[in-house]
Amino acid sequence: MPRVDTPQSFCRLGVAQCDITPPLGIYHRTWGAATHDQSTGTHRPLTATVLATEPLGTNGAGGSLRLVLVCLDLCMLWNAELSELRETVCKANGLQPDELQVTFSHTHSTGLMGRERSNLPGGHLISPYLDELNSKITKVVVQALKSMKPGAIAYGVGRCDMGQNRDFWDADRGETVCGFNPGGVADDTVLVARCTDEQGRALATLVNYACHPTTLAWDNSLISPDFIGAMRELMEATTKAPLLFVQGASGDIGPKEGFVGDVNVADRNGRQLGHAALSALEALPQAGTTFEYAGAVVSGATIGTWKHRQLDSHEREAKGSWRSRVWEIDLPYRTDLPNKEATEAELARWKAGEEAAQARGDVIGARDCHAQAERMFRQLMRIKTFPTSKTFSMPIALWQMGDAYWLLVEAEYYNYFQRELRRHLPNHPLVVATMTNGWRQTYLPVREAYGKGIYQESIALLAAGCLETLVEAISAQLDEWQGAAETASTATR
Repeated sequence: MPRVDTPQSFCRLGVAQCDITPPLGIYHRTWGAATHDQSTGTHRPLTATVLATEPLGTNGAGGSLRLVLVCLDLCMLWNAELSELRETVCKANGLQPDELQVTFSHTHSTGLMGRERSNLPGGHLISPYLDELNSKITKVVVQALKSMKPGAIAYGVGRCDMGQNRDFWDADRGETVCGFNPGGVADDTVLVARCTDEQGRALATLVNYACHPTTLAWDNSLISPDFIGAMRELMEATTKAPLLFVQGASGDIGPKEGFVGDVNVADRNGRQLGHAALSALEALPQAGTTFEYAGAVVSGATIGTWKHRQLDSHEREAKGSWRSRVWEIDLPYRTDLPNKEATEAELARWKAGEEAAQARGDVIGARDCHAQAERMFRQLMRIKTFPTSKTFSMPIALWQMGDAYWLLVEAEYYNYFQRELRRHLPNHPLVVATMTNGWRQTYLPVREAYGKGIYQESIALLAAGCLETLVEAISAQLDEWQGAAETASTATR
C-alpha cells in the first residue's frame, strides 16, 4: 500500500536539565568592540540540558553505542576547561569519552569562560563558576542516565528564514564584512525531534538549526542565551518538556537582524524560530505509526482515504537498530599559520595603543585597539593547541539510530557542510551538531572563501579544501551505511 513513513528511532532515553546562569558581575566581554567588562544583569537564564540515549535491551550497558548529549547555553570553552569538564563527568558516571558529547549553543552573550582571564574585571568569578559548572553537569548527567526508559524519537522538518548568510561585500571598504548578505545562500532547515515514552508522553524536544546566536552584540551587557532563550520559553510552555538546541553548520549564517543591544530583537528572533519548530512538531503523528492509503469510499465523489497504522514488530525492530563510529580524518594545516613571538608582539602593540587612546580620552580609539588586542589574545590561545605535525586529526562522531543519523563535530562550518551531507540522505534525518567537544580548528570555510580576507577564513587553522575533504569522507560513510541497510532490507523481504 502507498505510505508516508515518519522517520523514527526506538531506544531507551533519559532527560535532565539544570540552570547554569553565571553570577552577576562575571567577566562578560566577548565582543572586541564592547566597552564594558562585566555583566550587569541577566536577560534570560542559561540552561544545560542532557539527552541520554542507547539501544533497546541494553539496560544501561550501551557501551560505545550509548550517546550522552550535553547541550550548554555557552559560547564555548577553551580546550583545557572543556577537557576538565569531560574528564570529570566521564569519571563520575563511568562513561567512555566517545559516549559523552558536549555541544554549545554558541551564544555570544555569556563571556569567554577561560581561567586565564581571572585577572580581568569580573574574572575572579570565572574559576568558581567553572568548578560549579563541572559539578552541575556531573549531577545532571547522573539524573539523565537514571531516568532512562524505553521510548521513541520522531523527526520532522520545518523552515525558518531568520538565519541568513552573513558574508557581505562592503563596496565602500572594498572588503567582505560579517553581516547580513541578502544575496547569499543560507540553509533554512529546522530539524525537530520529539522524544516520548512508551505511553506517548513528551520527554524532550530537540531543535537543530544553523544560525549564530549573535542578535546581541557589543552594546549588550546582559547574560543571555540570545534567541535561544525566547525559543525555549515558547516551546517548553507548549510541549511541557525540556528543549535541547543543537547548533548546525552556521559558520556563514547569522540572524537577519543582529549585532544589536536590544533584547527584544533577540526575543523576536527566538519566537520566529520557535513557531517554525512548533509547526513542524504539530505535523508529526504519534510515534510507532505509519500513514498509509486505506482505500476508496464512494460518496458524492470517490474519496481516497488514508489512516495511521501501528507499526508491526519487524518495522519497529528496523527503527530500533543502532550503530556508531568515532574516527579521525587527517587534515592539513595552513602553511601560513601565525607564530607565538609575532603574535605576542602584536598583542603588546595593540595594548599600548589602547592605553595611549585611554590617556587622551579617545573612547573609540581605545575600543578599536582593544578589539585588535583581543584578536591577538585569542590567537595565542589557538597557538597553544598547535601540534608539531603538519596535519590535524579531526575527530568525527557518527551515530545511526533507526531511521536517523546524528553527526557530532568540533569547530564551525559553512552551511555547505550540512546541505551537502543531507543531500546524501534525502529520506533520512541528519542531526548536525557543530561546536561539539571543542573549537580547536576554529572555522572551516568553503574553498572559495580563502584568500578574500573574510573573517572566518582569516582565523581558520586548516588549509583550503579541508571542508570539502570532510564532506567527501563523511558522505562515503553515510553511503556505505545506507547501502548496507538497503541490502539488509531487501534480504528480509
